[in-house]
Amino acid sequence: MFDYAEDDMSSYKLTYFNIYGLAEPIRFLFNYGGIDFIDERMTEEDWLRLKATMPFGQVPVLEVNGKKINQSTAICRYLAKQVGLTGQDDWENLEIDAVVDTISDLRVKINAAHYEKNAESKAQKLAVAKSTTDLVIDRLNDRVAKNKGHLVNGKLTWADLYFVAQLDLLNARAARDILKNAKNLQELRDKVLALPKIKAWIEKRPKSDY
Repeated sequence: MFDYAEDDMSSYKLTYFNIYGLAEPIRFLFNYGGIDFIDERMTEEDWLRLKATMPFGQVPVLEVNGKKINQSTAICRYLAKQVGLTGQDDWENLEIDAVVDTISDLRVKINAAHYEKNAESKAQKLAVAKSTTDLVIDRLNDRVAKNKGHLVNGKLTWADLYFVAQLDLLNARAARDILKNAKNLQELRDKVLALPKIKAWIEKRPKSDY
């Protein structure tokens, strides 16, 4: 297990809503590394008040020693370096990024179907989301089989934490268990959730559907 030494005494605050969503991979990384952070969870009323103070008017936002930065994947990549979950070279990091971007693209497809109001368009987007999900999950399941139980490089990386942290959101928006027929990914999920610091976080975090 990685032990984080915070020599520079940096302070961290993560601002998001009281859900898992895009902030949960960031919370996983903080907890995996044993890094103290303020987990600021806004109400909708808070958001109306704070939106203008956020870079590009969006969240999650990470504040490091008073400096604010947006973009959840960039934040994850930054923290992964702090906690030792990146690759050993540029190629390994490229593979991690490709897997993470694939998962992000899948989330976008699922969300597009979930939020569509027009009945005809919704049916089309649901079909696209289902076929895309089935394809992506099948390919990721194969990757885990070829990478010693992990998504990339035959070892634990932030891609594993990112994927597992997004599962609640993906399942909720897809309205089904997307890992139902993906045994390797199920085992990866269980492996990540059994990591002592991740397990402790799951047990104490505020509950949400996604």
